[in-house]
Amino acid sequence: MAPFMETFHRLAWIVLKALLRFTFMFVNNCVAIPSYCLYLIVLQPVRIMDSPTFWHIEGVMFRWLLAMVSSWGWFAGYTVTEWGDDVRPISEDEAMVIVNHQATGDVCTLMMCLQDKGTVVRNMMWLMDHVFKYTNFGLVSLIHGDFFIRQGKAHRDKQLFYLKSHLDKYYNSRDRKWIVLFPEGGFLRKRRETSQSFAKKNDLPYLTHVTLPRLGATQVILKTLGPQQENGTLGTDGSPQGPKGLQWVVDVTIAYPNAKPMDIQTWIFGYRPPTVTHVHYRTYPIKDVPVETEALTGWLYKRFEEKEQLLDHFYKNGTFPPPTGQKEALSREMTLDPVWLCGVQSFAFASGYLWYCILQHIYCWFVSLLW
Repeated sequence: MAPFMETFHRLAWIVLKALLRFTFMFVNNCVAIPSYCLYLIVLQPVRIMDSPTFWHIEGVMFRWLLAMVSSWGWFAGYTVTEWGDDVRPISEDEAMVIVNHQATGDVCTLMMCLQDKGTVVRNMMWLMDHVFKYTNFGLVSLIHGDFFIRQGKAHRDKQLFYLKSHLDKYYNSRDRKWIVLFPEGGFLRKRRETSQSFAKKNDLPYLTHVTLPRLGATQVILKTLGPQQENGTLGTDGSPQGPKGLQWVVDVTIAYPNAKPMDIQTWIFGYRPPTVTHVHYRTYPIKDVPVETEALTGWLYKRFEEKEQLLDHFYKNGTFPPPTGQKEALSREMTLDPVWLCGVQSFAFASGYLWYCILQHIYCWFVSLLW
């Protein structure tokens, strides 16, 4: 009887904790997202008179919103350990980030691990599947200028045209620096079988931990945002101030213990025990990246072959392999300041109460006019 009661109490606590977390996050969204929108409505005169200042303020609030999402995982014990190149020294440069995609938790992981990378989160642009437009965070992403792409052959050419137009209109005018995309075009579990079948027919690498990437969005970004092309690669424009446009490709590989991806439901309800997600970075100067279709396809396939090798080593050994010429790989524990996270949350709830009071007064004043 005692083991049964112990199990019952443990399950009851897990359920209670999940309900409390969901309630907190629901209220958190209800105060933070409307406050973000209302602040930006009030600041529209600033947008007209001084657009860079407006988008700077918007970027700061956007980072705070992503920090709130990060805090949901952080306080549940979902942390990040980083491997490979240190990307902080290039955080103020322009970069395209390519990431393997396993589950919805990948986005949350990136929101967390990029928080301590200078102004990256404030000035970043996301490329996401169009279904994210209809989530609670969709309105924020629309305002921020992220791009929602529709998958499928029937939409491909039109979507790539829309992407180029979007980049031309919003990337530089809003001082964006990093652009994040998932070249696989979908979750691993959904695309693996199709990718392996395509690889078999075309004598391409057989991948298990990742899928063969798609070229379209990557090529549009490189051609639109990259510096002047030289002999089929992205060079510099020769200006004394240095290169303009993309300067780096940051190759990010996300690995979960036991190859069990984390989804957004886990972040919300916190039912998984504390977990360390491992993130590996490799950086490539933009001058080493080809842009012509055949060469870029080979280059991109090579990157995902390397991801396959990295993940295979990690799942077998619990660590990523050491860089060439080194005996062991060194890891870095990514940390967030809990005091800062609590401060951001407190500001969100205070803002929610402030706007509630303001809107209530406006409503009462309007009603008094009618009566």
